[in-house]
Amino acid sequence: MHVKICCISSVEEARLAVEAGASALGLVGKMPSGPGVIGDELIRTIAQTVPPPVATFLLTSEPTAEAIIEHHRRAYTNTLQLVDALPEGSYRLLRTALPGIKLVQVIHVLDELSIDEALASAEEVDALLLDSGNPKLAVKELGGTGRRHDWALSRRIVEQSRVPVFLAGGLKPENVREAIETVQPFGLDVCSGVRTDGQLDPKKLEAFLSNTRET
Repeated sequence: MHVKICCISSVEEARLAVEAGASALGLVGKMPSGPGVIGDELIRTIAQTVPPPVATFLLTSEPTAEAIIEHHRRAYTNTLQLVDALPEGSYRLLRTALPGIKLVQVIHVLDELSIDEALASAEEVDALLLDSGNPKLAVKELGGTGRRHDWALSRRIVEQSRVPVFLAGGLKPENVREAIETVQPFGLDVCSGVRTDGQLDPKKLEAFLSNTRET
């Protein structure tokens, strides 16, 4: 099971997550709401310390391909996590400008329409990430809510998607086995579930990763 530890806020947290066995790290750029936001210079610094093959995800809320390209050039990670829907044609522009950079589209699972949205995006990106935000609010929620969504909808997306699917939203050591068994995702993404008072908690991190490995 691939596990992405999100909201990494320092080189030390990145080292802790990598040594614990994380497959990927999430580095949160400017957001309208939610935890874990750090500056682009710090994102770049952290990303430079992360050894391959661990992936570094830049979470970007920029609304256009052009703005995302500029954001990536400031932060320079090997993966882009697109936390909101983009205008038609954006994926093509990103592929052209950033060859070799992986694209992961976040789908905020709200209702049946989220399935269609996910499957359409799956035709053009390298992976999907199913989360529990709500981009329809006046102040958009684009991740880090700590809420669980309807995993039955997520399972249907996993079953039909042509690309790997990560599951996020309300995951913690106590429910991660249920999440794996119910949704059967390619990977998991966790932020608040492995933190205490906003800081990465080694004991929670160890418990979470251990529970993903149970058979």
